Amino acid sequence: MERSKIDRINELARKQKNGTLSPLEKEEQAELRRDYLHEFRNNFSAQLNSVYVEREDGTYERLQKKGAATEGGPADA
Repeated sequence: MERSKIDRINELARKQKNGTLSPLEKEEQAELRRDYLHEFRNNFSAQLNSVYVEREDGTYERLQKKGAATEGGPADA
């Protein structure tokens, strides 16, 4: 996300804290927060997709989503 948008999010948060946020600014704040969270989640998901776990036998396996455990994992215990 562009630095200017993050700065605007922070500026609107300060205005909200002071109680001087207009209804139009509230809408802008909600939209900017939605965009920020969307980008954050996409980046975090991409980062997790590149994580590998080393098993005791030395093999590597991609990190699995919770509930999608593989053989020998905690779900089998």
